[in-house]
Amino acid sequence: MTQLHPLQPIDAVITWVDGNTVAHRRLRAQYMAQEGLPLGENARNPHRWESSGEITFCLHSIHNHAPWVRIIWIIVDRDPPPLDSLPAALRAKVRIVTHDTIFAGYANALPTFNSLAIETVMWRIKGLSEQFLYFNDDVFLSAPLSPEDVFVGGHPVLRGQWRDNAALANDPAARDDPAMFGHLVQINAAALAGYSAEHLFAAAHVVHPMRRSIMQQLFATHRPAVVRNIAGRFRQVDQFLPQGAHNHLAIRQGEAVISEAYDWVHIKSGQGVGVAPGLTRAALEAAAQSGIRFLCVNDLPQLEALVHDARALIARVTGAGID
Repeated sequence: MTQLHPLQPIDAVITWVDGNTVAHRRLRAQYMAQEGLPLGENARNPHRWESSGEITFCLHSIHNHAPWVRIIWIIVDRDPPPLDSLPAALRAKVRIVTHDTIFAGYANALPTFNSLAIETVMWRIKGLSEQFLYFNDDVFLSAPLSPEDVFVGGHPVLRGQWRDNAALANDPAARDDPAMFGHLVQINAAALAGYSAEHLFAAAHVVHPMRRSIMQQLFATHRPAVVRNIAGRFRQVDQFLPQGAHNHLAIRQGEAVISEAYDWVHIKSGQGVGVAPGLTRAALEAAAQSGIRFLCVNDLPQLEALVHDARALIARVTGAGID
């Protein structure tokens, strides 16, 4: 494995798409119609591609809370997100990478609407640092972050917990339950590194510190599974979670640090619907508390329906608009 100097740079990678455009909706519909098998909820729900401005909060949060990040790479299908309103110093850090670049040699998989496929090849960005942080665009830093919070001696710091998912793995009905999708692709990921469903590491919904060389190793040693992961245009339950495979390989090789810190807030899609809005507001406001470094909001429009000033609260913890 690559030996790291403690001062080696750390980049950030964000995946983004604007699925609200007419062109994207038409292209999705065209390729959905060509699928030979029925698509599950996690493959066809338009929520997967909606853009509600989350990436602006994500970018501001990196700029304000992790200024030591060298380059912010944004992976897009074609068109980049609007960046003109960002501070000049932040714009200077941003690089745009298109799918055709990281899918080089696998052009037959494009266009893709599959986040798992994109995550499988994101390490192929030319110029990407060995140590990097992977952000979904709905994950934000909510407090100052140091390099040591995410890498210790070059080893990624993994936040989450060990779980026994054997019952889930043996339940055929789980395959049709959209709420179980993430758990099932995590089970598949752990298996690549030799971990069973009875004992796997489930990462929290936070920023994922990753090593490029570990992803390259995954690519080389599990090529058939990797190629299948790349090939699917839409998410399927038989795929594996790339960052999950990375984490289990790192743990297997003694190149990961497991953190027991509970320093994140995750507001899930559907959370708070049908209950007192005050509970959802409390969850969001918790992100401003001391010791909380990460905030994940899976459905910002839904959150706004419950907490009308949600954007203002998120702007406060990410520093958006005060650069």
